[in-house]
Amino acid sequence: MIKVGILGAAGYTGGELIRLLLNHPEAEIVFANSESNAGNLISDVHEGLVGETDLRFTAEMPFEKVDVIFFCFGHGKSEQFLKEHTIPKHVKIIDLAQDFRVRSEELGVRSEELGVRSWPWVYGLPEINKAEIAQAQHVANPGCFATCIQLGLLPAANLNLLKCDVSVNAITGSTGAGQKPGATTHFSWRNNNLSIYKPFQHQHIAEIRQSLAQVQGHLDVDIDFIPYRGDFARGIFCTEVIRTKAPADEVILAYKDFYADAAFTHYVDKPLDLKQVVNTNKCLVHIDAFENKLLVTSCIDNLLKGAVGQAVQNMNIMFGIDETAGLRLKASAF
Repeated sequence: MIKVGILGAAGYTGGELIRLLLNHPEAEIVFANSESNAGNLISDVHEGLVGETDLRFTAEMPFEKVDVIFFCFGHGKSEQFLKEHTIPKHVKIIDLAQDFRVRSEELGVRSEELGVRSWPWVYGLPEINKAEIAQAQHVANPGCFATCIQLGLLPAANLNLLKCDVSVNAITGSTGAGQKPGATTHFSWRNNNLSIYKPFQHQHIAEIRQSLAQVQGHLDVDIDFIPYRGDFARGIFCTEVIRTKAPADEVILAYKDFYADAAFTHYVDKPLDLKQVVNTNKCLVHIDAFENKLLVTSCIDNLLKGAVGQAVQNMNIMFGIDETAGLRLKASAF
């Protein structure tokens, strides 16, 4: 059994991760850390787990007893945590924050300062980095918007089609903002409402560009991304416009071929809807053609394929077990 420790276990991602791991055939939760909830039953905080576990949150962090640790911190806290704590070298780390996603000279220097040799963080998108993940000690789990958008665009990048600016619109559920209450997560504000935020400046654009450049070999155009807050709890629905004269039927065949061996990403011939992916680790992709434009639609569950589902998928790959273990989930379509 893979022995697991979870840090930041009281938030939305922590709760979803616990839900998955309780039903994982080859993993065992050794500790779920939350200083503010230490001693409380996990099911008192994550109430959907009533009857599933009698585990309690702990303030302790017995790293020597685990094989892998999941960081479910808010952004910016993972790097600080590693500066303040020593984790045994044999323990693998999967970080769900954005601290180590974008490879840069500056980040490489900071990683060296944390006592980790060479470049320690593999970007955990299995559809393009599976071999590297399998050998990794540390994985930076992709962002939710980044996952959905990249998976819609990567096959086009593989065809060298991203030669003009790409227009992207994506709407996310309220769980994407985390569990801490805020003005734009309050039910009275969010219900029957819609808004944009961080247009053209969202923090996930950098990792999106990084992956597209990795596959295409270069990326000399803008990703014009407009994020929307949606009036629903979970899921991301994304549309991307690619300007190209490439024949649509050939592009579609290339998309199907690109994802032929992917465990959870599938090209679908029919138009998509969000409920096809909610409560699953799937990403679905579809293309419609309009003259010299391709409209790519992609959708995921932001808490699963966009967060802890992909993290568990990465754990499975890192430990050489079935990639889909613990992730055979049914969509909540009805």
